[in-house]
Amino acid sequence: MQIRRPLLLPFFGFLLLAAPSAAYAQIDVGVSVQIAPPILPIYAQPPLPELGYIWTPGYWAYGDTGYFWVPGTWVEPPQVGFLWTPGYWAWGNGGYLWNAGYWGPTVGYYGGINYGYGYGGNGYQGGRWNNGSFAYNRAANNFGSVHVAAVFNTPISHSSTRVSFNGGHGGTTAHATAVQQSAAHETHAPLTSAQTSHVEAARATPALAAAQNHGRPAIAATSRPGELTGSGVVAARAAPQHTANRSTAPAQRPAVQHAAVQHATVQHATVQHAPAQTRAAAQPQARAPAPAVRAAQVPQARPAAPARPAAQTAAAPHAEPAEHAAPDAAPDEHR
Repeated sequence: MQIRRPLLLPFFGFLLLAAPSAAYAQIDVGVSVQIAPPILPIYAQPPLPELGYIWTPGYWAYGDTGYFWVPGTWVEPPQVGFLWTPGYWAWGNGGYLWNAGYWGPTVGYYGGINYGYGYGGNGYQGGRWNNGSFAYNRAANNFGSVHVAAVFNTPISHSSTRVSFNGGHGGTTAHATAVQQSAAHETHAPLTSAQTSHVEAARATPALAAAQNHGRPAIAATSRPGELTGSGVVAARAAPQHTANRSTAPAQRPAVQHAAVQHATVQHATVQHAPAQTRAAAQPQARAPAPAVRAAQVPQARPAAPARPAAQTAAAPHAEPAEHAAPDAAPDEHR
């Protein structure tokens, strides 16, 4: 839902000066949402459908009814050598703005969001191109019944955070690196037709609306884009209560306002890229540590008479241990 308005260029021109990686960008008008997207749900990755497909993680999109979940899915890249850079939400200009994902030779900046399965916030560790063939990291992918010859096994460290946006209150604080800024200038391709159909199918599915699933969609991921039923569909699991994302699924559609969203001008297509926007991320208030509890003092027992046994003193009560956060999700549970 975007309307081109060239007359707004002078007003938003300062954004180009504030974001060095967006110096080549053109400005379109998009939607600025006043409520942060829900936390990223936990789900198991469905099996790889065919060789050559690359995993694209699920994310919260925004439509006429508010936030809705676009399930993660395996996608055939538009050309050999291209990798997927996920889209992400970022706080800016008084609202949360969506920066769409894209295909390119290098994985660019996606807000430091930990989408899981190789997308830990910086780059992609789930696989790589090698002489025209895509090699998969066994530690990040579910091969199912597909025989994969080009495979390697590199352990991946996992973060417990499931925050779904950058900046603002409680969002990630990652900034684009020099490599990611350079990647923004490469030739990019937009979502494939299969991905576009996948998004539209999610938009038309009431159960994927955050107002209905409350952040836990029954269709969290699929084996193929657009196929939202069948054996290749997996549901979300319960999210841990200690997740850092402070947002919850809105019961009503939040108020929105029009604001500037940046798009990258690319070869043969114009797609959104991840800008390095100026962020004034408000850090959440630190939780005051619980005061130390001192063990009760027990008076020393008086020496007993020689003919009597020594009186035993009562054991001093111990301080109650501080409440511990619930353990992080198992390493194989990703968004």
